[in-house]
Amino acid sequence: MPQISTQEFERLPLRVHEFLAGVPLHDVWAVDLPRVRSGITLEEFFRASGARPFRPSPVVRALIGFRFFLGRVFGLDSEPDTTVRETFATRLTSADISKSLAPAGEREGPFRIVYRFENEQLLELINRTAHAAALSALVETAGAYRFYFGVYVRNVGRWTPVYMALIDPFRKLLVYPSLLRSVRTTWNQTFSAAR
Repeated sequence: MPQISTQEFERLPLRVHEFLAGVPLHDVWAVDLPRVRSGITLEEFFRASGARPFRPSPVVRALIGFRFFLGRVFGLDSEPDTTVRETFATRLTSADISKSLAPAGEREGPFRIVYRFENEQLLELINRTAHAAALSALVETAGAYRFYFGVYVRNVGRWTPVYMALIDPFRKLLVYPSLLRSVRTTWNQTFSAAR
C-alpha cells in the first residue's frame, strides 16, 4: 500500500485541493482496486459495504484502542476551547452543502463529516493534539480504480509537530497499510458477485 507523491495527488480533480488550501497535507496513500465494472462511485462503495470500508487488523484495532485510552487518561481527545476556532465545515460554500450527500457535523466514529460527495469524502477531527482531516477519494482509471487516503494536519499548539512525529512510525508502518489492505478486502467482498 504505497504512500504516493503529493504531486500525483494534487493533479486529481478533487474539491479538497481548493477547500483545504493553506492546510498542510501530511501524507497521502493509495491502493489500486480491481475493475469489476464501470461507474462505481465512492458513495456506492460506502453504501454497499455498510459504510465500513475500513476494517483494520486486530493489532491495529488494539493500537488505536490504546491510543484512545491514553487520550482519555491524559485528556488529549477533548476539543480545545480556544486553540481552534474554526472547523473545516465553516469553509463550505452553498454549492458544497447542496452537493454533499451527508450533513456537515454528523459523527462518523471519532470524526465529524465535513462533506461527502459522490467520489470524495472529507472527515475532521479536532482535539488537543491536532486539527486533522482525512480525505477518501475514488478515481476510476483505464483498467482499475484507485482509492486515495490523504491526511491533512493543522497545528493546534506547539505539541502538534511532536505528537505527529511520535505517531508517524505507527501510522506509516502499521495503521495505514492495514486500513488500505482492508479497503481492498472490503472492495473484493462487496463486489465479488459482479465479477
